[in-house]
Amino acid sequence: MFYHIKELQYHAKPERPDPVFARKLQEVLGGQFGEITVMMQYLFQGWNTRGDGKYRDLLLDTGTEECAHVEMLATMIARLLDNAPVRDQEHMVAMDPVVAAVMGGGNPQHIIVSGLGAMPSDAQGYPWNAKYTIASGNLLADFRANLNAESQGRLQVARLYEMTDDRGVKDMLSWLLARDTMHQNQWAAAIAELEAKEGLVVPSTFPRELEKQEVSYTLFNFSRGNESAFGRWAHGPSMDGMGTFNYVPQPVPLAPRPVLPPAPPYVYDTPPQVIGDYMPTLPSMPPIM
Repeated sequence: MFYHIKELQYHAKPERPDPVFARKLQEVLGGQFGEITVMMQYLFQGWNTRGDGKYRDLLLDTGTEECAHVEMLATMIARLLDNAPVRDQEHMVAMDPVVAAVMGGGNPQHIIVSGLGAMPSDAQGYPWNAKYTIASGNLLADFRANLNAESQGRLQVARLYEMTDDRGVKDMLSWLLARDTMHQNQWAAAIAELEAKEGLVVPSTFPRELEKQEVSYTLFNFSRGNESAFGRWAHGPSMDGMGTFNYVPQPVPLAPRPVLPPAPPYVYDTPPQVIGDYMPTLPSMPPIM
């Protein structure tokens, strides 16, 4: 059961209207790493956790808090749109391309579609997509996705913080930054706890003898140069403690060139005799330096 309390978790009131920044805030509301994404991600991870316990409770606690963050951002966006001098700003953008480049312009859908309200979309107006969310049923895999989502989300909020001088907006963003700090720490703690129980590699229960263990800890060099050979990932004990890293500077193919048989006539592929192996003589090209 969910219960809505009418008060906000934290203040969401700007000093003045700003439809341009309202559009920018849409990214951390309805973008790939926005609050709608983490809200839905954590709630579905929690609901899909089979059995009660601290991990399910943590997910539902945090997912429910993200509902509060969605409400805070929606409120802030609506207030940034209140009494906004839209016509004046549109005129400035139309008259000066430099101003247009700096401001980016407001989102006309904030008037036409949402009636001076927030929308479940990103800063470009692209609708929020449930494909942004991850809820696999494997908590270690999911918590790693959560840590990434909070890292990307906090990065975007920090960038937005530097893009405004409105003290009210900065105050709310400061709160969100602090909560993202906590959420990164909590997922890192949960990851460490699960890794101590299950090991580093997901899924931990898949029989290791069924994988090609001779390449389980091999780094193949598939780029020019060998700088990647000097990382912790190329030499010494593997991070899961079950192998030793090794580096292959010039990997060789392990299977022959594939030759596919012709498709049946009813598929109407290009006939093999047309494709052939013939290559016209091409002018010589200078070597790539």
